[in-house]
Amino acid sequence: MLAEDSTLLREGLVRLLAEEGHEVLASVGDAVALLREVEARQPDMIVVDIRMPPTHTDEGLRAALEIRKRWPGVGVLVLSQHIERNYAVQLLTSNAERVGYLLKDRIAQVEEFLDALQRIHAGGAAIDPEVVRQLLIRTTHSDPLARLTPRERSVLEILAQGYTNAAISAKLHISMSTVEKNLNTIFDKLELAHASGYNRRILAVLRYLES
Repeated sequence: MLAEDSTLLREGLVRLLAEEGHEVLASVGDAVALLREVEARQPDMIVVDIRMPPTHTDEGLRAALEIRKRWPGVGVLVLSQHIERNYAVQLLTSNAERVGYLLKDRIAQVEEFLDALQRIHAGGAAIDPEVVRQLLIRTTHSDPLARLTPRERSVLEILAQGYTNAAISAKLHISMSTVEKNLNTIFDKLELAHASGYNRRILAVLRYLES
């Protein structure tokens, strides 16, 4: 399902997804209609703009958070015209699985947009690389980021976008064993001990988003 108040963009996305073999159950122009459609039809995934009528502030985000609370099996991809750090933190810290946050400019890069949808549908996350870079910027020496080497920061940045170890290996041109070694070091530096029921990959990203 799509929720976007720009008719041109909304119809363009409907056409793109249909051409790629996806079934669009509904396309609406406001958050109220989105919630109504989700309740009625329970889609696999929604794509929603953060700023929706009537105030064009955070209606889309609030709808996305409610959907994640009421229907946790529905994947959520939020679109934003600009980086909204507070909104990104709210969305990602609510549950970092089956969730995505992309800048609207990323839609023009069709393969990246479709890849994000696939990762979310598969149970993962897809975070715009520019959003990740902005979220990981820190200036204080007390921040745990200061403990990481440049290589570890690069691994964490790609991890935060929702990629697997194999994808990290390919993107950085390093071996899988090096990726695993870097991740274990990151977890240790962030003091993320093994804990039953928790995913340290997600906790590593959330540690920064919440700091």
